[in-house]
Parts: sequence; structure tokens; C-alpha cells
Amino acid sequence: MKLAVRRLSKPRSWPVRWRLALVSSGLTLIILLLFGGLIGKIATERIRDDYNGEVTSAAQILAGQIQIVYPPFGGEPEAFKSPQLNAFVLPDDASAWVYDAEKNYVTSNRNATPLGPLQEGLTDYHGMRVASEPILGTNQEVTGYVQYGRSLGHVEDTIDRVWLLILGGILVGTLLAIVVGVAIARRAMRPIASLTSTAREIAATRDPSRQMPQPADDDEVGELARTLGEMLRSLDAARAEREGVMQKQRDFVADASHELRTPLTSVLANLELLQASLERTDQAEDQEIVDSALRSSKRMGRLIGDLLLLARADAGRFDAHRRLDLAEVAGEAAAEVAPLMGDRRLVVENERPLRVDGSRDELHRMVLNLLDNAIRHTPRGSCVELTLREEGGEALVEVADDGPGIPTEMRAQVFDRFVRGKGPADTARGTGTGLGLAIVNAVAESHGGSVEAAESRTGGALFVARIPLAAGGKAATKPLKTL
Repeated sequence: MKLAVRRLSKPRSWPVRWRLALVSSGLTLIILLLFGGLIGKIATERIRDDYNGEVTSAAQILAGQIQIVYPPFGGEPEAFKSPQLNAFVLPDDASAWVYDAEKNYVTSNRNATPLGPLQEGLTDYHGMRVASEPILGTNQEVTGYVQYGRSLGHVEDTIDRVWLLILGGILVGTLLAIVVGVAIARRAMRPIASLTSTAREIAATRDPSRQMPQPADDDEVGELARTLGEMLRSLDAARAEREGVMQKQRDFVADASHELRTPLTSVLANLELLQASLERTDQAEDQEIVDSALRSSKRMGRLIGDLLLLARADAGRFDAHRRLDLAEVAGEAAAEVAPLMGDRRLVVENERPLRVDGSRDELHRMVLNLLDNAIRHTPRGSCVELTLREEGGEALVEVADDGPGIPTEMRAQVFDRFVRGKGPADTARGTGTGLGLAIVNAVAESHGGSVEAAESRTGGALFVARIPLAAGGKAATKPLKTL
């Protein structure tokens, strides 16, 4: 059992300009993250230190403004002097508590928030930053304590805004890096895009003589452009040299084939005279030798004619095209091949007129070769159909038979040169050169058309030659005719 393996296509990579932009923006993002993190950390520590300093300074100022006086022999405070606590804490939305030397509550501002147990230094209590400072008397003895606290929400909001600004700056910087990176990469890749576009046009037109665009800057791209230009000039020179050699070969083959026809015509004429002379003298043995030589000479004449036509087609030497009726040309070819049909039937369905611009001799040869090919590859008693009709602005020449047909894998190869098929007529006659269908293809292409092989409705071979109709050409159906 055969398993079908599906070949996965390779996904297309991102354009170079996008990759460059992404790499540069990625590096920018990393740098901004590191720099922003460092700046954010320093700023956060500085804000918190400043805030702690403000809380501590406020507690110290308040402690310096409060006085608590005790009696000489101890006891409860007998005098107390303090600034307006409400006015002192109002601007900062703070709280202040005053304690005596025994850490007993003395007073506090209105709606003061509890600040927790009295502790020295800075402490945190339920979202408050608390600073405790001693109250000193005239002799620098401790007469009491001040507890001052502010909400941490303000400083945390400030820190959050700082980090938000840093994050926004990082994002904006990264986006700007992407935009600028794409713009710079596009500008840098513009000369390469121009080289690519020109190279694509050269590949489409197959014209290496075109010049590659030269970038203004003398950098790596400029060096690439110069290298490509030198390569194209070398390829153009090599192609011109190769075309020159091939043209000389085509001209030689065409001229040689043409020159060979003259002595071969003389040989054929002499052999035919000798054959007629031997027939009158009744020399059977010499007659057989002459007949064999005459058959070989005729076969060589056909081969030289085929080579001459193909050589002229390769060299671009086409006969002058004139307005003609393709149906009439095909009818003449059918009449010429009819005596060679033997036990086969030839059915012709003709549409007149089919006006085309072409060479009468070449089109005659094309139809003749198609019919001759059908005769060679069909058994006796077969039917060969020649149909001429119009379809889509083209004249169609169809030759179908009910023979063995052509294998699917061979239908494109039968138009190659010296490709020979095995058929009943080939075995009997052995006169095939392997150039008949190649000539059909060459004639069709020289007239702006094409030819293809397919399967007929009876399972045999079907050849369809398409020739463009001339301007104003039209078809009128003619009845079926059997030869």
C-alpha cells in the first residue's frame, strides 16, 4: 500500500526591515527596563527617605514647641504649654499625641487617629508612619513625649505615579524605537528592494542586458549592485556568444538540408529512369535492387525535407504568411492521403471558410503529417476522422482515430523529435522518421497556435491543432464526407 506524503511548505520569514526594527526595539526595551527600574528604585527610596525625614522633622518641631512643667517634688504636671495641635496637623492630615514623662496621655488633636504604643524612632501602625520624639525641659531632662503620624497612602500614591510614568515612558520609547527602526530599516533596505525588483523584471523578461540601479552611497549595497551588474554583463555576453554559435548551427543545418535536396533529386530522377528501363527489359534481380535504392532515396528525401523545415523553424526562417482558407488546405491534404488509406476509412467534416494568415505549404504539411500519423498507428479497418471547426476565435484541426491510443504519460513527449511509436503500419513499412509530430508542433507554433494530444471518444488518439483565425474569418458548416 502506498502512502501519500504531503510536503509542507516552509513558512515565509518576516521581512528583514521588520526583523531589524524588532531587534532594535527589543534592545531598546531591555535598556529602558533596566534604566527605568534603576531610576524607579532610586526615586522610590528618595521619596520614602524624604517622607520619613518630613515626619521626623515635624515630630521634632512639635516636641520643641511643647513644654511640660512638674512640681519640685514630683507628681502630676502642673503646667502645660503647646501650640494649636489642630492647626499644626491640618495641612498634612496628620495626627499628634502628647504624653507625659510616665507615658501617660496628656492631649491630642481633634479626631486624632490612634498611633499605637509609644516607641522611639520611626514605626508603622495601621497605614501610618509614626515618629516619636522626647520633650525636653530647661535642664534637658525628659518631661514628656510627642507621637506624630501621617498616612502612608500619600507617599504610596506618589510612588505609584512615579512607576506609572516610568512604565509609560518605557512603552512610548519602545513604540518610538519600533517606528524609527522601521523607517530607518526601510530606508536602508530601499536600494536592496530596488535591486530585487529589477532582478525580478530581468527574470520575467529574460533580458540580462538591463542595467542594475546604482545606489548613491558607496557601501555594501553599492558593492552588491556593482557585482550584480558585472554578473549580468557576463551572462549577457555568454548568452550572445551562445546564441551566435547556435544561430550558425541552425543556418548550417538549414543550408545543408537545402543543398542536399538538389543531388538527391538528381539521384531520384536517375533511379526512376533506371527503374522504367529495367521494367521494359524484364530484369527482375536488377529491378529489385533499383526498387530498394529508390525507396531508400525517397525516405531520405522525406527526412531531408523534415530536417529542412525544422531547421528553418529553429532559425526563424518562416515562409511569408498570406490570407488563406485552412479548410481548403486541409481538404487538399485529405485528398492527397486518401489513396494511402488502404482498408481504413477517412471521414472529413469541414467548415468553410476558415480564414487564417499562414503558409499554405506549411499548413498542408501539418495536416498531412497528422493524417499520416493516424495511418501508421491504426490497424486495418480503422476509421480516421478529420474535423475542422471554429472555437473561441481559433480554427481547430482535429484528427481522431479508433486505434490503440496514446498513454497519458506519453502525450507530451510525442511532439519531441525522433520519438517513434510502434504501430501496425510502422512494422510493415518502416518508413517513420520520428519528426512528423515535431513538424506539426513547429508549424502550429510558427502560426501563433498550439497542438495537443488527447483521447478520442472511441478510446483512440486525438490530435488537436489550434490556429488563430484572421480578422473577419468566419465558418459555415459543410456536410460530412467519407473518403
